[in-house]
Amino acid sequence: MLNVGVVEMANECCSIQLIDGDGVFNVTGLEHFTKSVKLAEHGLSYAVVSVMGPQSSGTDGRERGEDDTAFEKQSALFALAVSDIVLINMWCHDIGREQAANKPLLKTVFQVMLRLFSPRKTTLLFVIRDKTRTPLENLEPILREDIRKIWDNIPKPLAHQETPLSEFFNVQVVALSSYEEKEEQFKEQVASLRQKFYHSIAPGGLAGDRRGVIPASGFSFSAQQIWKVIKENKDLDLPAHKVMVATVRCEEIANEKLSYFCNDEEWLHLEEATQNDLVPGFGKKLSSILNKCLYDSEAVYFDESVRTSKRQQLKAKLLQLVHPIYQATLGHIRTKSLDDFKEALDKALESGEMFSSAADACTRSIMLKFDKGCEDATIEQARWDPSKVRDKLLRDIDAHLALVRAAKLSQITALYEVGVTLLFNEKLSKTLLEPVEALLDAASEESWPTIRKLLQKETSSALSSFSSELSAFDLDDAIVSKMCIKLEDYAKSVVESKAREEAGRVLIRMKDRFSTLFSHDADSMPRIWTGKEDIKAITKTARFASLKLLSVMTAIRLDDEKDKIQDTLSAALLDASSGGATESTNRSIQRIDRLASSSWEEEANKRNNSRLPPPWAIAAMLILGFNEFMTLLRNPLYLGVIFVFFLVGKALWVQLDISGEFKNGALPGILSLSTKFLPTVMNILRKLAEQGEAPAAAANQNQQESNKSVVKVINGESSSGSSSTLSSSDGGIEFSSSLKQQ
Repeated sequence: MLNVGVVEMANECCSIQLIDGDGVFNVTGLEHFTKSVKLAEHGLSYAVVSVMGPQSSGTDGRERGEDDTAFEKQSALFALAVSDIVLINMWCHDIGREQAANKPLLKTVFQVMLRLFSPRKTTLLFVIRDKTRTPLENLEPILREDIRKIWDNIPKPLAHQETPLSEFFNVQVVALSSYEEKEEQFKEQVASLRQKFYHSIAPGGLAGDRRGVIPASGFSFSAQQIWKVIKENKDLDLPAHKVMVATVRCEEIANEKLSYFCNDEEWLHLEEATQNDLVPGFGKKLSSILNKCLYDSEAVYFDESVRTSKRQQLKAKLLQLVHPIYQATLGHIRTKSLDDFKEALDKALESGEMFSSAADACTRSIMLKFDKGCEDATIEQARWDPSKVRDKLLRDIDAHLALVRAAKLSQITALYEVGVTLLFNEKLSKTLLEPVEALLDAASEESWPTIRKLLQKETSSALSSFSSELSAFDLDDAIVSKMCIKLEDYAKSVVESKAREEAGRVLIRMKDRFSTLFSHDADSMPRIWTGKEDIKAITKTARFASLKLLSVMTAIRLDDEKDKIQDTLSAALLDASSGGATESTNRSIQRIDRLASSSWEEEANKRNNSRLPPPWAIAAMLILGFNEFMTLLRNPLYLGVIFVFFLVGKALWVQLDISGEFKNGALPGILSLSTKFLPTVMNILRKLAEQGEAPAAAANQNQQESNKSVVKVINGESSSGSSSTLSSSDGGIEFSSSLKQQ
């Protein structure tokens, strides 16, 4: 039987039977024993001592029987495997005797020692019992010689044939007097020996070689596994066994620490708080909690490689648990940083700071705060990289800057557009609105050059201020150029809109101008008709003034290009009263041809009408419309219907000036067309009816009476077409003109 006992104090001890006579290991008893003496708390500060000896001197007594050598070897091997010190009792009178009672025991100890793969020396403490008067100095050499002979005579593996005993054992000898004869001396010697055991793990102590010692918390499991291997009659590799014990025990410690972490109140409180808001000092708090789980005073005594491996595994599991709240913390930092950036940028812009400088300063400031916040959230056990969150914050800042920049640019552009509108409304009123009478009366060739100079001057002034405003946004030159061009186009559109507005009333102005000049003399006095006036000359002068006004308002001349509009109108319309019927008809045809849009070479009509779809579009129409084209060829009636619809549509398009109306916007164009559509259709039908009923000689009659009548200007057509016609009626010459931006 094997017993285990621990002396905690001089007067206290606890003992159990570890292995019974049948070789059964007392697992429950050993666990109770280790808990009772709090063995796990001692780390490496403990020593295991085995006592062997002859009859009634230790555990190997003869009462077990001579034939039970198997158990003797197993128990001896177990004792050597778990012990730091093996105490062997021997009688003093057996020293030097060939038939000494302890020789079989020593042979067994030496033989089983060769089966152990142990990195440390075991201390063999020979205790000479019932010492005689012979001095110990004389007895010890004889004992050591007996031990050497026993070692030399046991069979050994080839690798240890010449290996001395000192490679395996640290042999020490002490002697005790007879308890029966010298009780007091015996007690003193035992007390002295006890002190050696108390300090056995100190440097130079009995158990000085501490290599391969199992930490106290793993002793119970280690002892169980050693006995299991011995019972299975296997070689006991103590280094491998040490690693196995360290693996199992470190795994248990890691699981205990993981369970402790999951139920730690400080961790649970931190996890809950982080889900809702940013926790100040998050990194230090979490690092402290993790340190309590990763650094264990017990685990440091186990094999370093195993301990490190298990610690890394525990660390990985813990970091996996805390990583979500770390990410949540970074999310809070990013959100707060973005909000702070928006607030700082708004304040900077409200204070009048330039956009680009404000954006740069706020970005740098906020990113420094973000980096500091990430540093505060850093966990020392992980050192996770927050660069992805940082990049996301930068993208959010850039996106916000883009929105603010676009809003500011839109606001500035709108302000400048409104300013330009107001400016041109005010400035152009001097040339188009307020002095309209003077403009029409003068019909000067300097009207459009004056307007161009005004447009260029005011546009340049607006662009200068506008570019200065844009410089605060640090934009690309291409973007600035595009926005400036847009503003220039807008300024032109203001002028064009005003010009169209005046052109819409040109017929009324021409009529008024004609009437004024016809009924007033050169001094603007009412004309007194005496019958001697040259009505033809007066009519021609008044008509020329009207045509000059028409030539000014016929086309928008924002480009400094020469045109022949006035010459064309004069050649086409001023010769109406000369020549006979045939000549008048020819000239009428000539005038109509001259006023056709295709004959105005310098004007935009030619360019507009010459526009063709791109080649790929023409090819697509030919390919995709082939079936429809063949259908038209097989059914000529379709061509006639389509042609009629085309003529009607073209007439409506010209008379309504659809393209011109929609230049001012979709809604204004629709409203304007809705009011003009029905009158225009009725006017077209009326003209068709009049042309069908008019006699063939109407032209000659009108020509003969032209000198006796006042020119009648009909203002029923105000659409902006691209052609003008001249016909004669009973009242005189009738102008039917439509204007369109050229």
